Amino acid sequence: MLSSADTKLYIIGAGFAGQMIAEEIARKKIFGTTKAFLDDDPNLIGQKIDGIPVLGPIDRMVPLLKRSERDEVIIAMPTAPIERIRGIYTILTENEFEHIKIVPSVSQIVEEDVHLIQTREIDPLDILGRTPVTISLKESLAYLRGKRVLITGAGGSIGSELARQLLSGGAARLYLFGHGENSIYQIDRELRLLQNEGVGEKTTIVPVIGEMKDREYMKYIISRLKCDVIFHCAAYKHVPLMQENPVAVIENNVFGTKNVLDAALENNVSRFVLISTDKAVEPVSIYGISKLLCEKLVLDAALKVSKQDAAYMFVRFGNVLASRGSVLPLFMKQLQAGGPITVTHPDVKRYFMTIPEACSLVLKTGGVGQNGIPYMLDMGEPIRIADLAEQLIRFSGYIPGKDISISYIGLRKGERLEEPLWLPEENPQLTEYPKILQLKNSMKSFDSGSNGQKLEELLEQLRPICVYTEGKTDIYRSKQELYHILLQRFPALQGDVL
Repeated sequence: MLSSADTKLYIIGAGFAGQMIAEEIARKKIFGTTKAFLDDDPNLIGQKIDGIPVLGPIDRMVPLLKRSERDEVIIAMPTAPIERIRGIYTILTENEFEHIKIVPSVSQIVEEDVHLIQTREIDPLDILGRTPVTISLKESLAYLRGKRVLITGAGGSIGSELARQLLSGGAARLYLFGHGENSIYQIDRELRLLQNEGVGEKTTIVPVIGEMKDREYMKYIISRLKCDVIFHCAAYKHVPLMQENPVAVIENNVFGTKNVLDAALENNVSRFVLISTDKAVEPVSIYGISKLLCEKLVLDAALKVSKQDAAYMFVRFGNVLASRGSVLPLFMKQLQAGGPITVTHPDVKRYFMTIPEACSLVLKTGGVGQNGIPYMLDMGEPIRIADLAEQLIRFSGYIPGKDISISYIGLRKGERLEEPLWLPEENPQLTEYPKILQLKNSMKSFDSGSNGQKLEELLEQLRPICVYTEGKTDIYRSKQELYHILLQRFPALQGDVL
């Protein structure tokens, strides 16, 4: 719903976020009129802020409000735990408020700077899972001030959120790299709109359409952009789809990453951060193998850096809620169609984290991480996918099993009941930074594999399958040959060899 001048707005939370939103609404005048703040603070209840009354406590006051169909509620409590947001949402919906918005979490806010354009309709991400860790973006992004920053896969879920948060980092230039023109167009347009509304700093935004599988192009473009830092998010990542297209995923993820890394080394890029995944741990899928090889490529590149202060690293974590490859968008579409919601297995579990929290931690790690050291995010306890489906059904006002059913369809190739985040020998260690763990022995665990095969040797075997090579045309794009090579190194690999 679009607000209009006759819309009545109630702002839940009379702190800095609520006050800034109210000031902007009053200044612009076209979004409606703020009728009241709702807050639990006894020191604020009964007061007026810029002429707007503060009512409360929230749970007692919401049922007393005289509501119309045009009324909107904005939850402006960026530091509140998810449990409290969940309770507020519940009482609002029980009292038939339909238009509910929320401001960003505190991890997306710099120096208490909140803008109306950042508000959005509340969705399941805001009330599912655990409370995100709070990170000071101003402090985390200090290392990027005045730098040129390149995000590969900038149109994707992680890449686009990194870009949003990087608006506040004071980078000289922010390069949005991707091969999909629509997704790059969308994030480019969104960032410029945010900037126009006063969000972040006046970073120069540069969209770049290109293909990381093109080795010469990557060398050319990174030399021209003169970037200081690269966040490498680009990857094919849909597990079942990649099982059907194994050569494509190795070509794109592995050799594409190698192209980016080689160009970064050649042009003395100071920092390189690879986004990795739990699927890389003891991989059973082609996608998982590709990301494991990417991790090793980064650690190998770290041994070759020439700049004394350079730092090449990877950050590994599990699923992020609402990413394009996660189950939540699929569940929401199935729910809108009336169900059923399909879950692979009653006992399947995954680690989950919100996209903003994961990106905040990645940006923090990029600044404090050391060269050649692998990192992992602490994602808490894994969540049963069936429980997530039930929570989503209830969020939408339905009863699981009665209004909307859950159908179990069985695990697909490349999937397993649980995805481990680390190998026993990696032995995650706490760092001085909350939720950021350091891994040990990652390269050693790879090179001491069953056949002792080194990374370089494996890549040389795989290259003519992915890249047309004179004298080896018989194996070009051969799925059978690819599986034959990978099964020797990764016997747990699942899939059908045609």
